[in-house]
Amino acid sequence: MSVKIKRIYGDLLPDPKDGYRVLVDRLWPRGVSKVKAELDEWDKQIGPSNDLRKWFGHDPEKYPEFKQRYIAELDANPATPNFLQLIKEKTAAGPVVLLFGAKDETHNQAVVLQDYLAQHGIQ
Repeated sequence: MSVKIKRIYGDLLPDPKDGYRVLVDRLWPRGVSKVKAELDEWDKQIGPSNDLRKWFGHDPEKYPEFKQRYIAELDANPATPNFLQLIKEKTAAGPVVLLFGAKDETHNQAVVLQDYLAQHGIQ
């Protein structure tokens, strides 16, 4: 899969294998330098809405419903088609890393977004 996910706090220095690095959080991660993050893109609009993010609160028990709600937001989001096109173009040229700030590496929006991209033929 050429679309990977990675926690921005884990290893801030980009790996040469990362390829195109895009932060998919609506809020900038606390304590992370914008310079040291070396992002290619910060797509705030593709992250979950503030209401959904606050409701979820990274509670693993709420994850299945969070996933459904977030997919519904992505489907309704006018920024989604441009994001899909961008990632499709970038994966044609090399790997893409979706960066996120959540502590839980299994139950977060980047995991949902990676699956969403795959459902749209972008892997």
